[in-house]
Formats: sequence, C-alpha cells, structure tokens
Amino acid sequence: MPFTSLGLAPELLQAVAEEGYEQPTPIQQEAIPLALAGRDLIGSAQTGTGKTAAFMLPILQRLSRNGTKHVLRALVLVPTRELAEQVLQSARAYGRHLEVSAAAVYGGVGMEPQTRALKHGVDIVVATPGRLLDHMERGHVDFSRLEVLVLDEADRMLDMGFAPDVRRILRALPDKRQTMLFSATISLEVDALARSALDGHASVEIGRRAKPAEGIEHVVVAVDKLQKRGVLARILQAKPAGQTLVFTRTKYGADKLVTFLRREGIQAHAIHGDKAQSHRTRTLDAFRSGEADVLVATDIAARGIDVDGIRMVVNFDVPHDAEIYVHRVGRTARAGARGLALTLLSPDEWLLMGDIEKLVGQIFPREVIPGFEPSVAPLQPKPLQVEQPKPGRSVRARSGGRRRR
Repeated sequence: MPFTSLGLAPELLQAVAEEGYEQPTPIQQEAIPLALAGRDLIGSAQTGTGKTAAFMLPILQRLSRNGTKHVLRALVLVPTRELAEQVLQSARAYGRHLEVSAAAVYGGVGMEPQTRALKHGVDIVVATPGRLLDHMERGHVDFSRLEVLVLDEADRMLDMGFAPDVRRILRALPDKRQTMLFSATISLEVDALARSALDGHASVEIGRRAKPAEGIEHVVVAVDKLQKRGVLARILQAKPAGQTLVFTRTKYGADKLVTFLRREGIQAHAIHGDKAQSHRTRTLDAFRSGEADVLVATDIAARGIDVDGIRMVVNFDVPHDAEIYVHRVGRTARAGARGLALTLLSPDEWLLMGDIEKLVGQIFPREVIPGFEPSVAPLQPKPLQVEQPKPGRSVRARSGGRRRR
C-alpha cells in the first residue's frame, strides 16, 4: 500500500517523497486513516516503527485545511528534550510545503526564546510536561483553540514520574478535541491514562510486543563486573562495528566509562541528564552524522535518539526491566538492516538475563573473551518452552473515556 492510498494531501505526499519514504510502515498504514477521520486512538508499536509520522502527517493536514493560523491548535507531549527536537524536526520536514508553524518547549535551556515563540503564535507545540507547566503558570499558553493532543512515548513519561504533570495539563485542555496516545507498551498505568484522556478510541497494535527486530544478532559475554570496561575496550578495538550505542544504568557510570574508553584510545562521548543541552545537541549531531562512533547513554537520555546507522547496541549494564532490553536493542537493525546486540553479563545479573530471555522467547549462549574469563563459570541456560504467538496487527474500537462537556 503506497502513501498515496492513505488520503494525504499532495503537499504532504511531496514532502514524504522528499524525505525518501515510498511505503508506509504498518503503524502508519493503520493509524493515519483513523487520525485523518478525527478518531481518538491508541497506537502501540516499538521504537523505530515510524509512529512520529503516523500522528504528525494527519495533524499537518488538519491544520492546513481549516481554522485560524498561528494559534496553538495541536500539542504533542513527549518525555525528553531529545524527543521534542526529533518531533519538531519531523513537523518542519513534513510541513515544508504548508503554512503551518511549530515550536519546541523543554527544559535545560532559557525560557525567553520559547516565550517569544508562544506569544508570537505557533500552530503546533511539542513540549515536555515540566517546562510546559512553567509556561502555563506564567500565562504564556492559550489552549482555547486546541484541536489535537498527542501523548507520545506515554509509557516512558509515566516511568519518569510525569503522571501528575500530565494530568494537570489534561485538566487545562478543552474537552472537545482529538487525542492520540502512542506507547511501546500498554501497561495498567498507560491504560488508566488513556481512559482519562481519550474518548471512544480505536486501538492500533502493530506486531508482537517485546519482540526484537529479526535482523538483530544477540551476543552475551560472561565477565566479572570489574572487567566489563576492559572487555568492551578490547571488543571495540579488535572489531570496530561502526556506530555503537552503549547503555549504562547511571549517569556516573556513563561518565566513568567514557573516561576509561578515551584512555584506551576510543573516542567515546556521553549523553545524560546532567549534560548541558548545548552539549547534548552537539553530541547527538556528531553521532547522527557519523563523526562520533561510540555514544554512551542512560536509558532516559537515549529516548529520542533516532539514528538509522547504529550497527551495535551494548548493554554495559543489564537492565532491571526486561522490556527495556527490547527498547535498547531496537535502536539497531532498522529498516531491514542487520545489527548486533552485545550484553556484558556479570554473575549478579544472571537472573535479569533470564527474565529477558523469557520475555523475548529466545536463549542466548554465554561466551567468554580470552584473558577476561569470569571468576564464576557462566551457567548455560536451559532451552525455553515458550509458545511463540504469530506476529500481526489488530485494529479495534473501544468506548468509554473522558466525558465531553
């Protein structure tokens, strides 16, 4: 099914073609017609499936065809600064042939340029909850003409503790609006948020949850915790993998690892919440352009990193939540490419890896790097007896949700 069959305006089809896209992804194929029809909807799909275009293209079409220009008519809430910039760039790229303006509002930078943009008037605002509340308290935001609300990465917003902020924002919005919620997972908390924010919505679920891309090779290296940095340096020196994204559990751990890798002659860079926004922007730009090959990040800071050329994802620390593993490794093997997911596994993390293997329905043999043998021999996992559901997509309607005034 080509983009031309989705009911998009010629100006949007031209912009999509100029961005190099010919066929819609499954989430775009299912969600765009529903969004164009004005339906409230929940979109569930993994990172890298094209969900930003699934809501941005319908928003741009709606705003370009009717209503007053340069007043706030669409609001996109996102959990991080990086994702806000990514969504903003998508709005500008897809809307390049339309008279629709957009601005991003997030913390870590000065408020004055954002205040000027809001007072001057923009059609689309992409915002993190905390900074948007700051502007609301100062009277910089007028929601009276708002037509569309998008809650993007809803699961991560709730994980980061934004639920109270999001609910405060919801109470300030007009009841008569279109609302779209996108989330990699639909937890009980996300479902509760959806019930309060959406009205008679459709649900679009693409593929199987917690299912890594088919093109990913999973490698687990058994190693003592104190030897992880040396093993990673050895691997990066012996077999450069191209652009590599390394995940650590803490900001301190990210900085410490970067310092070690640089001493070993590996030009690594760190990105996390304690870094200034200007530093984060420069680092991400260098990584996207290929000038920086190794990026060390925390899970929160990595939200919004959307780079097609990542060849290897490294779990320097095994995540405590098995679904986070799927989100991490989903940064590689995009658009049909192949990628490597490398996990450095210390004995205290064996149970965590077992949870991951149960979730994804695969077992990963434990390997050892000569010279870095762990003090405790790794246990080879037993084969899993897991029923494999077939991948697929479903679209279903639900009633209920918020009450219209």
